[in-house]
Amino acid sequence: FADIGDIVRGKDLFLGIEQEKLYLESNLKRIFQKIYDKLENKEAKEYYKNNDDPNYYKLREDWWDANRLEVWKAITCSEHLKNSSYFHATCNGEERTKGYCRCEKKSGGKAGKGSGDVNIVPTYFDYVPQYLR
Repeated sequence: FADIGDIVRGKDLFLGIEQEKLYLESNLKRIFQKIYDKLENKEAKEYYKNNDDPNYYKLREDWWDANRLEVWKAITCSEHLKNSSYFHATCNGEERTKGYCRCEKKSGGKAGKGSGDVNIVPTYFDYVPQYLR
């Protein structure tokens, strides 16, 4: 999850093939150019104006901040990943969520902070520099 955030925000310490990095950055630039072009608010458009930021890093950072929860839900609620060993025991128990993407609301199992707030992203590792993770 944190690596996805790094890639979206342009902060990935990509150590792979240089051509792949350039291809990925080119695609991200194209995607965020489209997002920028569809902005209707003049102040937002001026704020993200790309004269000094041709890669839309400010827009990418703000997009990640606004959409990280949706990315998390897409990963954790994926039908394809429901039996993945990526997820550790959850819901204050010894078992995984058994194919569900959220903890059940029942006594003894906390699903997250607050009452019933089960859709929170449980980590801020996506904001920790990659070399420190």
